[in-house]
Parts: sequence; structure tokens; C-alpha cells
Amino acid sequence: MKHRIVVLGAGYAGAFAAGNLARRLSPADTEITVVNAVPDFVERMRLHQLAIGQDLASRKLADVFAGTGVRLRLARVTGVDPERRTVAVTGEDGEDGEDNLAYDTLLYALGSSVAHHGVPGVAEYAFDVTGRSSALRLRERLARLGEGGTVLVVGEGLTGIETATEFAESRPDLSVALAARGELGAWLSPKARRHLRQAFDRLGITVHEHTGIEAVEPTRAIADRVTGVSIPADVTVWAAGFAVHPIAAASGLEVAETGQIVVDRTMRSVSHPDVYAAGDCAYAIGENGRPLPMSCASAGFTNMQATAAIIARLTGSEVPATGLKYYGNHVSLGRRDAIFQMVDGDVRSKSWYLGGKAAARLKSGVLKASGWSIAHPTFGMPKRRRRLATAPDPAGVRVAA
Repeated sequence: MKHRIVVLGAGYAGAFAAGNLARRLSPADTEITVVNAVPDFVERMRLHQLAIGQDLASRKLADVFAGTGVRLRLARVTGVDPERRTVAVTGEDGEDGEDNLAYDTLLYALGSSVAHHGVPGVAEYAFDVTGRSSALRLRERLARLGEGGTVLVVGEGLTGIETATEFAESRPDLSVALAARGELGAWLSPKARRHLRQAFDRLGITVHEHTGIEAVEPTRAIADRVTGVSIPADVTVWAAGFAVHPIAAASGLEVAETGQIVVDRTMRSVSHPDVYAAGDCAYAIGENGRPLPMSCASAGFTNMQATAAIIARLTGSEVPATGLKYYGNHVSLGRRDAIFQMVDGDVRSKSWYLGGKAAARLKSGVLKASGWSIAHPTFGMPKRRRRLATAPDPAGVRVAA
């Protein structure tokens, strides 16, 4: 009987991992299935562009995995039973009923969604760019917003900055503002911070620093419910963090306070050795001793380590230790400007940064490379793929130092 590998989620982590597994493991021994709720690959790093009205090329997952041997199951994950080694799935709107999908090895890569943080009105009135459907909903709302309309982006992280600058550049007829809990660009070096502020000034973005949003209403965001201080906003875009789906916690897998699956250095669940996690849903410790942040870069690190570990353990090889170290943060400031900030081992900004058109071209190259790698998940099948060991050790072999 073939070893059944099930990958949950076909985002940056899941799609690349499935292709890598198919490329390096023999189909005579393995059966790889990817479960995803929607038929298209979603370029999450570009959803703010989609929201403001730019057209992005879509990639059908059926086309992505065609000829790779990877099976695609379009379904929504409703539960995981790590004791029985099954995944409960259902078709869209439950039209196909619920089904149980069995696995021998599970790679959990369901990603994350917007975190409301319990703020009143966010779920009802705010928009976000964490998923294709939510980005399209925001796109429709912005298309109806006339000249002089007000847009408030809440959150000073990478998503908030990229969203605010993209909106201001693409729609100069709108009044765009950003609410930051702290100082804008506080994590950047002094020179990069000046570059960021100059970009905001050039684009006419109003910045409300040291401003936490305590409630969202249809036409405003309330910064202080006691005094009633508020910021006018025809549209509020919530970019104040990410949260993972509670499925992992409900399954009995060991999770952190964030709901992320606690994994060892090889991205293997510390409570269930047949389960691996990659991307935003993995609580992984980086080389600096700190949890990896939810980001596309982390998706790359963790999926490479997870797939390397799965392949090594199934084929009886030594598990390699792939890098879990950040070298920099890249943030777009519209289509013609960007910042690439180098960081040290403790993720503190170095004095050097790259800005302007050169940084924008670099970011564009990163996006294109990511898109190409998803469109070519196996990078061309090799002539020879590895066979599974006769009896792989479920406890795992030693990890390379």
C-alpha cells in the first residue's frame, strides 16, 4: 500500500511543499493529495493590489498540479483527528456532505486570516486583504467610493503600510490615512524610516501615530470610546494582525497560545509525530530563539524544512537542518517605490537599507519568482526519484547539526 501524504492548504507553503514532495519521492511508493477550499492559487502578497482594482493573473490549481502526480481535492477542512489519522472535509457550502480523508503523514498548512482582537465592529464593518474573497469585497466597495472618500488603514505592519501606499498611489482622489499603535516604521533604521515618511508625505497619507482603534462603525473608527475621539472613514481596512483557524487546537494537537501548532526544529508536531506544520499555522522557533513571525518568508523557511524532514524520514536518510534566519524585511510603497531593510541575527535593523526604484524592482522580482515557483511546483520532474525505506522509523532519524 502506498504511503498517503495529505497537504492541507495550497498557499505559498502548501503548494510549494506538495510540488517538492512530488518531485523528490517516487510515485510508486507515495500518494500525495492537496486539499484546498478554492480552485485558484491566491497570491496573498498582492491582494492589496487586487483590492484597489489592479488585475492579477489567476492560476488554477488543477493546471498547477497537472502532470505532477499530485491529487487535488477541492474541499474545506472541518476537522483533524490525529489519533485516527483522518481529516474531515466538506465541499463548498456543504454540498458534497462531509467525508473523511485518511493519511499516513499530514502536512498542515492552512495559513491564517485577519485577527479582530475582539474589537467591536471589526467583523461587521471593517474590510481586510487576507483572502481573495475579502479583497474582492473591498474592491467592490472602493469602486463605489467617489472623489474625496476617506479610507483608514489600521495597522502599521508590512500589510498596513503596503495597503495604504498602494491605495494612495492608485487612487489619488481618495483621502487615505493610517492608524498606528506606535511610531510609523519604528522597526526600520533611521534612514529607512525617513524614506518611509517621505513616501507617505509624497502620497498624501495622513498618519495617526500612537493611536489604537477601540471600535469600528460604518463611517468612522473610534480611537477612544470614553472621550469619543474618532477618525472619519467611509472604509476601514483592518490590517492589525493575523490569527490561525481553531481547527488545530480543537483537534488535540499541542498548540501555543496563538493556536499555532507547536513543532520541533524539523517542523514536526511535538505531540503527534505523523503531523507536520508549515507557514503561519506553525509555532516554530527561529535561529535567534524567537518564534518565527507569520509571513511569506516564514512560509518558505518552514515548508522547506518540513518537506526535507518528511522525505528524509520516509527514505531512511539523515534529516537536514534548513535555515530559519531572516536577512531582511521588504515592503512595497506603491508600484515604483519600496524599502528593503537588512536585519541582524536578533531581527534588529541594520543601518544599511535599499530604497526607491531599485528596491521596487527587487520586490517585483521576488513576487515574480514566487509566482513562477508556484506555477512550476516540481521544477521539472527529475529522471530518478527516491524510493521509500522498507520500514521508515516513525520516531525519526537524527537531525543534522
